Amino acid sequence: MSISLEKGLGIHPHALLVRERRAEVIASNIANADTPGYKARDIDFRSALESAQKRQDFSLNQTHERHFTVTLRGQSDEQFRIPNQPDTGDGNTVDVQVERNLYLRNAIEYQASLTFLNSRISGMNKALKGQ
Repeated sequence: MSISLEKGLGIHPHALLVRERRAEVIASNIANADTPGYKARDIDFRSALESAQKRQDFSLNQTHERHFTVTLRGQSDEQFRIPNQPDTGDGNTVDVQVERNLYLRNAIEYQASLTFLNSRISGMNKALKGQ
């Protein structure tokens, strides 16, 4: 009987990667809150998670030890956000309060996925040790 880590861990490894990328995007929004013309961006978690799961099947093989390893990182899930506040006159669509709330919520969801993964790995460890 083979053990599948992928099935055992579920979507959570992919969710961590998507949430990490979303944290970077939101942090960039906050950092550019005073940049004229900057448009707030976000990632649609559901579609990004689906595309991350689909990309899992695609990998590049390293056929020689001197070949570079390639990490594919999709930027296509990043979208501009529709602004909630009226135009401030400089074309910037970042609302710092909204961004901070989104960042906090994303961090909590990241922590939840991480906690779930840790408990799954701990359970698998116990099963392998026969405890």
